[in-house]
Amino acid sequence: MRSRARSAAISGWSSWMPAVGLAAALLHSKTVDSIVLAMTGAILVGCILAAVHHGEVVAHRVGEPFGTLILAGAVTVIEASLILSMMLSGSANPALPRDTAFAAIMLILNGVVGGCLLVGGIRHGEQRFVLEGVNAALCVLAAMATLVLVLPSVSSSAAAAHYSKAQLAFTAIVTTLLYATFVFVQTIRHRDYFLPEGEGVLAGDAHASPPSTRTAAASLGLLLLALVSVVLLSKRLSEPLETAIAAAALPRALVGIAIAALVLAPESLAALRAARRNRLQTSLNLALGSALATIGLTIPTVAIAALVTGWPLSLGLDPKGITLLTLSLGVAILSFGTGRTTILQGAVHLVLLTAYIFTMVYS
Repeated sequence: MRSRARSAAISGWSSWMPAVGLAAALLHSKTVDSIVLAMTGAILVGCILAAVHHGEVVAHRVGEPFGTLILAGAVTVIEASLILSMMLSGSANPALPRDTAFAAIMLILNGVVGGCLLVGGIRHGEQRFVLEGVNAALCVLAAMATLVLVLPSVSSSAAAAHYSKAQLAFTAIVTTLLYATFVFVQTIRHRDYFLPEGEGVLAGDAHASPPSTRTAAASLGLLLLALVSVVLLSKRLSEPLETAIAAAALPRALVGIAIAALVLAPESLAALRAARRNRLQTSLNLALGSALATIGLTIPTVAIAALVTGWPLSLGLDPKGITLLTLSLGVAILSFGTGRTTILQGAVHLVLLTAYIFTMVYS
């Protein structure tokens, strides 16, 4: 009896952990020592795991690709809120949205994708996916990344990698339209391009009965609560992290990488778990969908705020960033060119992620 109650309490941890995370984020402590930071980090990890669990419950209920789209959209909306709150509360940093978006794209395109290909390849050898869906996502991602992160640096009228107000408004509109068109294709017009093939563990999962509407609705609410807790806890840890990085004489851009990694952790863990179950299509829907949402939703939101408030906004990458972005997109196109992947492609993407972090540290 006692063991049964204990297992029930353990199984329900994902229900109360988001509330604990929100309470910890809203609780202001005057003394911030290593013990408090360690406890905050542990709660943050618990909220990330809870978000992964509830995201999978919702995805199972609504089916692909709507489930992955819900998780990507929720994380991106909160990511935009985090950027806006940091720009409002802290010192003006016109490069903050650019650094955050670039870090998210590099972490997703090389870290999440590389990890999924490596984990799936080790466990299953060769994995397959629907080529048309991945090509469509890469096509839109390449166009939006170039318009937002590359064109400001090479445009003749963009001094110091700044867009004019008209150019910024145009970029916000076209990236939003591109993302909306992609979502229409993904969910309605060509939904079959993004549906997993019924192979491997997926075939067994497909026969599992979906959760009830009430359970899915509760998981959706807890998912949003967990994501809010992740962002608030990440913001609370950002100042001590920035202080530690400054004390170590490291570039401040590493703070953006660390926060982007924390915000993207729920989707990253969900994608890795799907790849381990031989559901590579679901992993790619999560990864590439997150990269698209980062540019298609976050950047237009920040751009509108910049136009309204008059914030200076620097979106253009330097030559080093342009080179890494171009190389990552090119390797992704080659990796997914045949509809099959192995551990080799995963290793290449992870090497590019290592090169990105290395160049940021030793810039």
